[in-house]
Amino acid sequence: MRSVLIVDDDPFIRKLVATTLEDVSGFELHEAENGIHALEVARDVSPALVFLDIDMPHLDGIEACRRLRDEETDRAGGDATIVMLTAAGASEHEEEARAAGADLFLTKPFSPLDLLRLVDELGSRY
Repeated sequence: MRSVLIVDDDPFIRKLVATTLEDVSGFELHEAENGIHALEVARDVSPALVFLDIDMPHLDGIEACRRLRDEETDRAGGDATIVMLTAAGASEHEEEARAAGADLFLTKPFSPLDLLRLVDELGSRY
């Protein structure tokens, strides 16, 4: 079963993503409320897909992305697709996030339909 890790300090956003994806077959959903927790969960579940908020306390999403990528190289088959969750107008972080290893971006606020469309596009990768 493919693991999905949802990382956001806003419990509403985590719930929105989890609720939207819970009916997508073959996904095992995991959540984390900050970058530090995300790294711990990722070590346990080796997610295939990570939704990662940029602006979080303790460890922001860009640094968490960088660390996930550094750790991924040590793990067999560990090349998760990382989707950064960004606030509207936060495009100044996009270049830094790409340099850290981000694959895609989803701008908040987003609709469940936007999320399902993105996951459907990624479907061919899994």
